[in-house]
Amino acid sequence: MIEHVQITANGAAFHVARTGTGKPLLLLHGWPEFWLTWEPVMTRLAGRFSLITPDLRGFGDSDKPDGPYGPDQHATDMLALMDQLGIERFGVVGHDVGGAAMQPLGRMAPDRLAGLFFFDFVYPGIGARMGAPDRLNHIWYQSFHQMDMAPALVGAARESCRTYIRHFLQDWSHRKHAFDDVLEAFTDNYLKTGNLAGGFAHYRAAHAGRVTMMEGAGPKLPPIAAPTCVRWAEHDPLFPYAWTDRLGETFPNLDLSMFPDVGHFPHREDPDRAASEIAAFFEKLGWR
Repeated sequence: MIEHVQITANGAAFHVARTGTGKPLLLLHGWPEFWLTWEPVMTRLAGRFSLITPDLRGFGDSDKPDGPYGPDQHATDMLALMDQLGIERFGVVGHDVGGAAMQPLGRMAPDRLAGLFFFDFVYPGIGARMGAPDRLNHIWYQSFHQMDMAPALVGAARESCRTYIRHFLQDWSHRKHAFDDVLEAFTDNYLKTGNLAGGFAHYRAAHAGRVTMMEGAGPKLPPIAAPTCVRWAEHDPLFPYAWTDRLGETFPNLDLSMFPDVGHFPHREDPDRAASEIAAFFEKLGWR
């Protein structure tokens, strides 16, 4: 059984899905997702861990930001949320936007983290490769999301919203039917007032940093010392596996390997293996 609660933290109300017993794991979704993307993994891990799966600010049934809202702000939100839940120490699992938020979280509160588990995400070592000519057709949406008209265009009708969200869920997946059973639920979610703009707020906040990264001029950030596991998809059209080559500069305590036969969404495309990899990493750390 998955419990749904509203929790006020850091001046906002957050929708949180919870299930399971054991040591706490915080699961952070990406875009175009919300808590539901983790449900297959949650059902497989509920017997081993206590799973806390929020909608990030701007997404799902959580409050919407007033203006751009980026990884640093999401990290602050998550620390406040865990404070409200009375959870001092926890593991974190994340992907995409969630993975972006985990990096400042790892720098803000290293003593509170049992470990960090990532699926595919942006990190500083990608550098100027993000803006290489052969990559621009894959990241056009990040520029589109800067435009004031973007939420109105995508949300003009149910069909336009479904078409837009389905494009990313299918195009970025290697197993093209991974989201078929929840496509209508995802469409319903993004048709809720403020949810398209709320999700786009991440890209508006990250835009300057993205341009700096594409110019190869990103700031030098301190490494993240927490034990870190990265399982990077074999067939991610956004973030090729070759881009893992500099992960060790950001995460010196790194366990890295390829996640075979999946695209950008390992947790939906192969939830059995995703859950097994998550459990194995945290149990190896004694977090069980």
